[in-house]
Amino acid sequence: MARAQKRAPRRSFGAVRKLPSGRYQARYPGSDGVLRPAPDTYETKRDAEVFLAQVQADQTRGNWIDPTVGEVTFGKYATRWIDERGVAPTTDELYRRLLRLHLEPTFGQLYVNVISPSRVRTWRAERLKATGATTVAKSYRLLKAIMETAVEDDMIRKNPCRIRGAGREEADERPVATVVQVFALADVIGLRWRLMVLLGAFASMRPEELAELRRGDIDLDAGSVRVRRAAPELNTGRRAVGAPKSRAGKREIVLPAFVHIDVRRHLDWFAQPGPGGLVFVGEKGAALRGTTFGRKWRKAREAAGLPEGFRFYDLRHTGNTLAADTGAKLKDLMVRAGQSSERAQLIYQHSTKEHQRKLAADIDSDVRRQRARTADGTADGATVHPLVPRARDADGPAVREA
Repeated sequence: MARAQKRAPRRSFGAVRKLPSGRYQARYPGSDGVLRPAPDTYETKRDAEVFLAQVQADQTRGNWIDPTVGEVTFGKYATRWIDERGVAPTTDELYRRLLRLHLEPTFGQLYVNVISPSRVRTWRAERLKATGATTVAKSYRLLKAIMETAVEDDMIRKNPCRIRGAGREEADERPVATVVQVFALADVIGLRWRLMVLLGAFASMRPEELAELRRGDIDLDAGSVRVRRAAPELNTGRRAVGAPKSRAGKREIVLPAFVHIDVRRHLDWFAQPGPGGLVFVGEKGAALRGTTFGRKWRKAREAAGLPEGFRFYDLRHTGNTLAADTGAKLKDLMVRAGQSSERAQLIYQHSTKEHQRKLAADIDSDVRRQRARTADGTADGATVHPLVPRARDADGPAVREA
C-alpha cells in the first residue's frame, strides 16, 4: 500500500501565493476580516511568512495600525485638525496661513501615512533656503502637532517630525527704547495717541489690549487699569474681540503716577462717552484700526529717531526692563506684563496688590529722575510736553510731571 503524501499544515493567519513573476505575495486579514496585500512582494516564500508573523504579533499585542486608516490626504486632515482646535482667531489665522503657504505645497496631496522623516527633513531644508528661520520653526511645530494627533488617531505608528530643535525659534533680540526715546515718541505722535505710547511702555500693555480698553476699565481714584478684553485685528481687517492672549492677560495694572495726568486729559478730550466707551478711537470716532494708526506710528518713529524695525509692541520691553530694574520678584513682573506658564505658577510666589503698587511707584521715581536729568541738560533727549506744569521734587531740582 502506498504511503500517503504528507501535506504542509494549513496556514492559520493570512495567505501566501506565488505570482507569475516568481515573487511571493503575502495577504493578511485586517480588523474587518478582509484579506489585504502586503505593501511589498518578497523574493522567497519564507520572507512573506516572516511578514505575516510580524503582522499577527502586532495585532495580538494591539500595536497593529491599519494602513488604510492613514490613506487621507494631509491637506484634508490638517484642515480638519485646525477646525477642531477651537483656538483664538489670531492663532487660527496663523495656522491656516502656515498650512497654505508652507505645508500644503509639499504635503497637501500626500497620504498622512506616507509622510516619512526623510520627507520632513527635505522639506525643512528647502524651506530654510526660501524663507526665514522663524517662519520655518513655526511651520515645523504645526506639522509636528498635526502628525502627533495622527499618532493618537492610530493613523501612523510614530511621528515623522524628529528633528531635534527644529521647532525652536531663535529670534533676534528686540530693541529697547530708553525713557527719553519713549517720551520723544509720545511728543511727536500727537495728543490723541500720546497715552497709547505711554501705556504701551510704562504699563506693558499690548496693542490689542489698548484697542479694546474701555472707560469703565480705568479707575482714576486708584490710578489703575483693568485689562479684561483684547481686540487683535486680523489680516481681513476684522477686529476679533475676545479674552486677552492668556489667562494671565486679565489683570489690573497700577499706573506710575506720572501717567495719571495724561490719562485724565485723554479721557476728557478723546475717549468715547459712557462707561463702555472705547478709550482709543480714530479722528472720526471709530474703533482703532491698525492701518490708520500704523501710518502715524511710522512717521512718529522716524521723527523720534527710532530704528525702522521698532514696533509698537517693542514698547513693552521698556516697561518690563524698568520694572525688572526695580528688583521686583519675577511673579510681580509676570503679573504686570500679563505673562503666564504652568511652571512659573508653581514656582513663583503670589503677587499682591501692594507689590504692584510698589512696582509702579518705583517706575515713577526712576522715570522722574531720568527726565529731571534731561531737563537739566545732563542727558540728550525728549521734549517735555508743553501742557504739563512744573513741579518741585522733594529731593531735588524742579521736574515736569507727565
